[in-house]
Amino acid sequence: MLTVSAHPFSLPSSSPHYTHLRSRTLWLCSPTGAAASTSLPFRRRGCAADRSRRPTAMAAVISPGDGSLAHDLVSSAVTAGVALGLLRVFEELAKRGVFEQKLNRKLVHITIGMVFLLFWPLFSSGRYAPFLAALAPGINILRMLLLGSGIMKNEAMVKSMSRSGDRRELLKGPLYYATTITFATSVLWRTSPIAIALICNLCAGDGIADIVGRRLGKEKLPYNPNKSYAGSIAMAMAGFLASVGYMHYFHTFGFMEESWYTAFGFLVVSVASTLVESHPLSTELDDNLTVPLTSFLVGSLIL
Repeated sequence: MLTVSAHPFSLPSSSPHYTHLRSRTLWLCSPTGAAASTSLPFRRRGCAADRSRRPTAMAAVISPGDGSLAHDLVSSAVTAGVALGLLRVFEELAKRGVFEQKLNRKLVHITIGMVFLLFWPLFSSGRYAPFLAALAPGINILRMLLLGSGIMKNEAMVKSMSRSGDRRELLKGPLYYATTITFATSVLWRTSPIAIALICNLCAGDGIADIVGRRLGKEKLPYNPNKSYAGSIAMAMAGFLASVGYMHYFHTFGFMEESWYTAFGFLVVSVASTLVESHPLSTELDDNLTVPLTSFLVGSLIL
């Protein structure tokens, strides 16, 4: 007679029933047994097949350091190199007059921030990663201060980033731009949808609004003759679509959840930022200040 202990699963290891039960359990957790086990009325726990499907595992492919300072230093150098390389390209385009000055400036405005976001998954989950990622835009803050004050000379850069070619303009819009990206990176970082809303509405939204408004903006807004329906609609759509796109991008690395609620929140933030940008107050202050400030305040309430 088989002796069974008080616990229903405490079979002696020498029992043939124990051997059968153990092999059956291993089969259920094995990849080959996954198809047959789907009929079970409960979710299997502890199986390697389940753990391999977790989205956070994708982040490890890009961020293997998990706190490695050397890894983040290299990632920071790569990010800064790409950002400075893009600025060089636009400086050369400005020198050669490839684009109209205003268009060249807006292309810089759109491209730098959008490309910068692509490199966030390169960094590890270490405590210094956000600050090292923010090093590139942080350096840009210093450059705007030096160029705008006249301490450093670079006419090509001033021409590519200002409306009139006046270096003092860099102490306003371009400085606010660099400060916004630095704040979103070092303080909010890649797990925050507010960081996405800040950068996407500032870069994609505001940049596209100017380009579309100048070309298709014949119908002006009743409360601001300097803004058009076409430009405002383009801004809201561009900021919203860019935000949703980057939500999906960071979701694939396991950094944030992807949901309809968050997508709707992005829409509300983009519309609010557009309304503020179209107000005459934004022209007096600077939309590079009012747009990210609105995105942050509204995003803090609903995202």
